Amino acid sequence: FQAFVYFASVFQAMSCGIHYLASVFMAVTPNFVCGIPGNVSSVLFYNSSESSLEDIWTLWTSTENYIIVQLENGEIWELNQCSRSKREMSLDLAYEYKGNKSVFSCSDGFLYDDTKWKSTVVTQWDLVCDREWLAKLIQPTFMLGVLIGAVIFGDIADRLGRRRVIWFTSASQFVFGIAVAFTFDYYSFVIVRFLLAMVSSGYLVVAFVYVTEFVGIKARTWASMHVHAFFAVGVMIVALVGFLVRTWWVYQICLSIATLPFVLCCWMLPETPFWLLSEERYEDAQKVINIMARWNKVSTPCKVSELCSVQQDDLVGGRMGDNDTSSTKKHNILDLFCNWHIARRTITVWLIWFTGSLGYYVFSLSSVSLGGNEYLNLFLIGAVELPCYIIACIGMDKLGRRNTLIPFLILSALICVLIMFIPQDFNTFIILANMAGKFSIGVAFGLIYLYTAELYPTIVRSLAVGSGSMMCRVGSVVAPFCVYLRSVWIFMPLLLVGIMALLSGILTIMLPETLGKPLTNTLVEATEMGRSKKSCSGKTSPAHSGVALEKIEMFGQETVSTEK
Repeated sequence: FQAFVYFASVFQAMSCGIHYLASVFMAVTPNFVCGIPGNVSSVLFYNSSESSLEDIWTLWTSTENYIIVQLENGEIWELNQCSRSKREMSLDLAYEYKGNKSVFSCSDGFLYDDTKWKSTVVTQWDLVCDREWLAKLIQPTFMLGVLIGAVIFGDIADRLGRRRVIWFTSASQFVFGIAVAFTFDYYSFVIVRFLLAMVSSGYLVVAFVYVTEFVGIKARTWASMHVHAFFAVGVMIVALVGFLVRTWWVYQICLSIATLPFVLCCWMLPETPFWLLSEERYEDAQKVINIMARWNKVSTPCKVSELCSVQQDDLVGGRMGDNDTSSTKKHNILDLFCNWHIARRTITVWLIWFTGSLGYYVFSLSSVSLGGNEYLNLFLIGAVELPCYIIACIGMDKLGRRNTLIPFLILSALICVLIMFIPQDFNTFIILANMAGKFSIGVAFGLIYLYTAELYPTIVRSLAVGSGSMMCRVGSVVAPFCVYLRSVWIFMPLLLVGIMALLSGILTIMLPETLGKPLTNTLVEATEMGRSKKSCSGKTSPAHSGVALEKIEMFGQETVSTEK
């Protein structure tokens, strides 16, 4: 049962990786020059003469150079990217010209190099020259949607349930993904992509919580970490589809179709027993457990009423003494700061999320200098993530979450320092060091999802992961600006990442270890996991909830062997 739920859920994570990276090829800016007011008879670029402009693109290597064209009416024009000049009193087609010119704007549009891409959103709506800033806003607005969606849907999942959010976000990914391909102008394109980013981020956040609450302690590490692996597969799919399809709207439709299989079967997914128990819906939780028992062929399913009998008595007593305030309390982001221990934990976790994202994208942007085929490069960027998640899983299972996170954060900081001392002409060593840095920060970036879900109780777990993901997106927005600091000092981005990674590694020492421990259900239990006696609410006794949920969790992993 858990295998079906898990693979169905993480299959959709591929579409999140797809939509996050789709703009890499969809919004590419090819070579271009000003359009011309007539038919071309000949084209000249330095000493090379061709009959059409398409034959000259392979020779045009610098945007600072211009192209000479002669029209059928005899006019000779110099074409630049954002302007064009008409030669006066010129009869000979020569590249160099000392005479008078009349400069004109690109009122006839632009001519684009379509040897690689037949159409992109840049060529569709002429997002070049004075409209270039609109093209540069495509990815930032998408990441803004990711940031907002992570918080909104994380909170909604805690209030309305994981299943409803998964239904809505997965169906919306397909609808908005297809709608992007049929947008009629730039502004509708950006708005629909913003909505697509919100639901994609919302699904990814809630999917982590969903699979974590269904998978038991023994398999939780590998199951949660390999959600990232499916995300990386989505990145590789972008590279493959981009190589095969060179028209942006067809490319977008092909990528969105990957969402369809899950949309057709997501309605079969049940709500998690953890959330149902946190909402005191014991009968519904029992139904889900009975379904799990039938799928897993367990003849003697456990009874929620027996496991939680003492807990229910405490809850009833608490409601009678507190006028039902505990059951009606709505949780928000302030609950992540309910006391000093939880607040310190939240600040540290947010810093790790931010550092992981910042370092991941800084190292990724550095890898662009590897050169070669851009499709292969993107494919390898996705593929290189797979082994780091395997290492992270092994480390988390053998050493623990905290004991794996600390050395890899510190290692990434040391690698940043190491790169500063490598001579600039040692390109191979610099590339290897950057890949090692990305690998180490990738391990930390990958396991923080699971670690965050285990550090917080059921009632605010989605909110915790969602707010952490928000800090992650802040890091991804800051990363490009961090790279721009290379103009100040070439090693400034690495210095900032190294400082943040070292600080995060030191603060992680104060976090509790969660390896082998059951998921907590209340803020009281989460505080006690940090060895604190203070309570966040003091209204709900956690004495038995953790034990009961642990038994349910263990039951979920039982097989036929339990009948012995």
